[in-house]
Amino acid sequence: MPIDAAKALAAEPRSGEITWDRKDVQLYHLGIGAGIPATDPDELRYTLESRLHVLPSFATVAGNGSPGVISGLSMPGVDVDLAKVLHGGQTIELHRPIPVAGTATATGRIAAVYDKGKAAVLVMRTEVADAEGPLWTNDAQIFVRGEGGWGGDRGPSTRLEAPSGEPDRTVERPIREDQALLYRLSGDWNPLHADPEFAKLAGFERPILHGLCTYGMTLKAVVDTLLGGDVGRVRSYATRFAGVVFPGETLRIRMWRTPGSVRVAVGAVERDDAPVLADTIVEHS
Repeated sequence: MPIDAAKALAAEPRSGEITWDRKDVQLYHLGIGAGIPATDPDELRYTLESRLHVLPSFATVAGNGSPGVISGLSMPGVDVDLAKVLHGGQTIELHRPIPVAGTATATGRIAAVYDKGKAAVLVMRTEVADAEGPLWTNDAQIFVRGEGGWGGDRGPSTRLEAPSGEPDRTVERPIREDQALLYRLSGDWNPLHADPEFAKLAGFERPILHGLCTYGMTLKAVVDTLLGGDVGRVRSYATRFAGVVFPGETLRIRMWRTPGSVRVAVGAVERDDAPVLADTIVEHS
């Protein structure tokens, strides 16, 4: 079996130093659509160095996402075909606000391996800390098609009961034609998001947007509309990637307030609200 769950879980964590500065933060914010309108005071918090704050989803690209998912798939006990790999979900837990510039140690390991029958699920955990202590914890849920069925633990269900009633807020966010080309400069160079021929080989009519770009756009919408623009209020952010988005489309982001959290559903407007992000929740102070 290509995945040896016991060996993967017992493998030594991999650590490395990561660094970022305001330019990395600004580039990331531009990549998720910040800066429109360019002179809007609320947008300048994402683009102007003298006012800069850091959207928590920046944690997924800080230090170019290192150690990233691809390096995790080369951990002992894991030998899989990348063509069978899907990014199924993402969770960030914030321990304190992310500084505009920093140097930290990122430690990555496989935290769990689940048997879903037709697929295996790897939980790739990255814990990041600087000299002052823990900063954030990233969990990427990676589906590996065709690698389940060995009788292992199925793991917890990540499906949430759908929010009831009309959303408290609904916003639409257009995706520029060049959105993926800009976002990939933050470190995800997968040609699936840029090369039409590669996209066709992967079964798509044209390049698709990075799921983590949609993830960042959605968190920004929640912060800007329901959290008073205060990135420091975000405590955690979790989602399941339910479908693809194509550059040039429009995201419809629906938000429901609950005590201490916001439930979110995201669909593609031009495809009859085809699901994009599901089981999405932002926990906040």
